Amino acid sequence: MPRRFIAALALVVAVALAGFGATPAAAEAEDEIEEVITSQLDAFNSRDVEAAWLFASPGIQAIFGGPERFGQMVEEGYPMVWTSEGARMAGQPDLGPGLWQEVWITDAAGALHALGYKMVQIDGDWRIDAVVLLPPPDLGV
Repeated sequence: MPRRFIAALALVVAVALAGFGATPAAAEAEDEIEEVITSQLDAFNSRDVEAAWLFASPGIQAIFGGPERFGQMVEEGYPMVWTSEGARMAGQPDLGPGLWQEVWITDAAGALHALGYKMVQIDGDWRIDAVVLLPPPDLGV
C-alpha cells in the first residue's frame, strides 16, 4: 500500500512540475498575442489598413487579396474593431480547433462586444486567423 501511495504522489509531483515549467512560455505567448491584437486595433483606429493587414494570417490575406478589401470588410462587418475605444483580453476559451483569445472591445458609442480571435503562429510570429462575434460578456452585475 505505501508503495502505491508513493508512486501516486510521485506522479502528481511530476505532472505539477511539468505544468510549472510551461508557464513562462505560455505567459510569453499570451503577451505576444495581446500585442498583435492591440496593435491591429490601433492600426484600424489610425486608419492604417496596410499596417492592420500585416497582422492577418496568410489564409486571411488570401481570402481578401489586399489591404483595401480587408479594410472594407472590417469597416462594414466589424465596426467595433474599425473604431474601438478600448480592448481587454478576457481569457482563451475553447471555441474549437486552434488557439483562441477572447477580447472585450468597447465601441465608439460605449457598447461592449465580445469577440473571439483565432490565432496562428507563422514563422514564430502570431497572426490573426479569424475573428468571430461571441455572446455578450456576462459581467455579473
